[in-house]
Amino acid sequence: MRIAIIIGSTRPGRNGLAVAQWTHGLASQRTSAEYELVDIADYNLPLFDEPVPPAMGPGSKEHTKRWAAKIASFDGYVFVTPEYNHGPNAALKNALDFLFKEWNNKSAGFVGYGGTGAVRSVDMLRMICSNLELADVRAQVSLTFAADFEKFTTFKPLPHQEKTLAQVLDQVEAWAKALKPLRQA
Repeated sequence: MRIAIIIGSTRPGRNGLAVAQWTHGLASQRTSAEYELVDIADYNLPLFDEPVPPAMGPGSKEHTKRWAAKIASFDGYVFVTPEYNHGPNAALKNALDFLFKEWNNKSAGFVGYGGTGAVRSVDMLRMICSNLELADVRAQVSLTFAADFEKFTTFKPLPHQEKTLAQVLDQVEAWAKALKPLRQA
């Protein structure tokens, strides 16, 4: 089983890289699945630029094909997301919008960070995931700048966050396994 940890921010100086590396470091200690960091910044996706919606067929542009091949190779995802203006950032939303069938019948978990732990961002992402036929899990990591970042900038998660992340990973793996027959159909 392969699970992607997707870094949802592309901003220079982003906190998402440290959060994703922490997530990947803990996930990589598990033997029940293979975890890979996927940085959407590496794909240089423009604002959605395909001539037809992804639900109507595969993309025609090279950046879309490259992104689709990467995403299709996984059984589930953990999205590391910031919260901008009470919602997910545009780069992550755009990356989700580029594809459809590649997301279908897979599991999704969330590690959010921000002033209030990105809870509103994650709530919006849950709605988006349902339309992409991604099964989002209940557990989520909510990291706040006040508690999990030293001086609001240096990532230093509180100890209990490891247990919460383990719950997210357990659920993402279980749902990815349960959805496997649908992916094979």
